Amino acid sequence: MSFDKVKKLLCEQLNISEDKVTMESKVIDDLGADSLDVVEMLMTLEDEFNITVSDEESVALKTVGDIVNLIDAKSKKK
Repeated sequence: MSFDKVKKLLCEQLNISEDKVTMESKVIDDLGADSLDVVEMLMTLEDEFNITVSDEESVALKTVGDIVNLIDAKSKKK
């Protein structure tokens, strides 16, 4: 599952402990990311999972679960 990989990447980028990250965690409100963090995170995820996230899709990514679900959906299309 992509969750463990996404959690690891978020923890490294945001310098937070893994126990803060759940599928329900809101990236900005709960994990303390700002808009620059979100852009950097999306670029990292695109590279790591070899996917492309459109601007429309990125706006809908509010929680860690949203990110994991998007990655899983895009990975299955390949």
